[in-house]
Amino acid sequence: MQPIGVLAMDSNRLIEELKNPDFYPHSVKIPVEIIQTHASIIFLTGDYAYKVKKPVNYKFLDFSTLEKRKYYLEQELELNKKVADNIYLEVLSINDQQGSISLNGEGKAIEYVLKMNQFPQECLLSKVFERGELTEKAIKSLAEKVAGFHRQAVTNSYITQFGNLEVIKQAFDENYQQTEKYINFVQTQKQYDETKAYTDKFFAEHGDWLEERQIKGMIRECHGDLHLNNICQWQGEIQLFDRLEFNESFRFVDVMYDIAFTVMDLTARGREDFANLFVNTYLEQTADWEGLKVLPLYLTRQAYVRAKVNSFLLDGDTFSEKIKADAQDYYQLAWQYTQPQKPRLILMSGFSGSGKSTIGKVIAKNLNAIQIRSDAVRKHLAGIDLNQTGSLDIYSLEMSQRTFARLAELARILIALGYPVILDARYDKYAWREPLLTYAQNLQIPFHIVHCHAPIEVLKQRIAARKGDISDATIEVLNAQIEKTEPFNEREQPYLISLDTTNPDWREFLESQLGK
Repeated sequence: MQPIGVLAMDSNRLIEELKNPDFYPHSVKIPVEIIQTHASIIFLTGDYAYKVKKPVNYKFLDFSTLEKRKYYLEQELELNKKVADNIYLEVLSINDQQGSISLNGEGKAIEYVLKMNQFPQECLLSKVFERGELTEKAIKSLAEKVAGFHRQAVTNSYITQFGNLEVIKQAFDENYQQTEKYINFVQTQKQYDETKAYTDKFFAEHGDWLEERQIKGMIRECHGDLHLNNICQWQGEIQLFDRLEFNESFRFVDVMYDIAFTVMDLTARGREDFANLFVNTYLEQTADWEGLKVLPLYLTRQAYVRAKVNSFLLDGDTFSEKIKADAQDYYQLAWQYTQPQKPRLILMSGFSGSGKSTIGKVIAKNLNAIQIRSDAVRKHLAGIDLNQTGSLDIYSLEMSQRTFARLAELARILIALGYPVILDARYDKYAWREPLLTYAQNLQIPFHIVHCHAPIEVLKQRIAARKGDISDATIEVLNAQIEKTEPFNEREQPYLISLDTTNPDWREFLESQLGK
């Protein structure tokens, strides 16, 4: 597709002007580095970066006039200051005074630039990943950051309409129409047919799920392009940046659409364990476990669009075997997301300090399972922050019954969707375990109870040493648990895995019992 529109001055001259260190009213690192995308040019000067929008008009964006370029730069500034106020600074004019070009100077405005604080490119999470330095701690922080961003994200009746089935389906249909010509080149007929059949069936049978997302207010003003190239680790924190300003339909989306970018990107890079940790942390923060109904749809979409973009590149002068291989990989990933999973149910059990949540996280990573912690469910039901210490009321028998009922409800919802599920709670009462055992037996799905244990003194030491965890357990709570626990009966014994969490070989033992 050919861009239309022109810069108010020759593009080559504009680039030459902004490459010149003397153009700027501050010291510049020489040479000025230039980054070009399909829609913008970014000039890196050392302390500051300057972004100019190209005069292009693609179907999904229109920067063809000076007025539009100014408007969208201002939109980009406003949107991104909400998430990265320390990066985005101001929109400035490029002025022409009788042939003399200056930044925010005298004369007619002939172009506009977005001025930003420049951070080292090495801070991009994509670069951190490539260096092998991306950690579980950073993934957890990222998930918490995105969850906080989504909690504050705006929604209203106008935004919500972008979650209509017809609107979403139209975008999917367009993707298939645009990529049909790549069948038997970078995607197989089977991949195309089965991916399309999956999404067509979803739209035909699960319109109520999409409507439910609208009713719950989950269509919000999101990021719109939340992959690792648009996230950085700078000034001691995770930063989201480069929110999409040019197309509302890309930004007014389900929050699951937004996180699907990150999850897909991590998976495509071969780190399904990071993707799993991101999802579980995000869900724990937001309590949006029902969002897993629509997440596979959006994962398929994000992988397919990435494949489509790479396919388009093969049409022009940019053809390369690397781009072709990437396109093939993304079509394969989009197809994989449509394939049925194998549900199973695992109950974590044990006193506070037994290590059941830590063990549960390891199992979740190995099985790509959804881990649901009772501490998170309890606090969400009580309407308090996860890091806030709960009052005695939230640990009453009535609240415990509500908590375990919600855990069972979520297990049934997610297992029906095909997810492996880990319910992470003490499960010290048979009345809480028995319905889940019966449910698993009726469905004939794999079921296990992983009972974590350790010497009492070890439990007390672990509880005393806890920092930054959502659990409110104390030594007094532990003592009460020990007094009231109900042992496992004969019916449960065949499903029981007793795990001493002080055993240094517990991982190997667990894998031998559960598999990877």
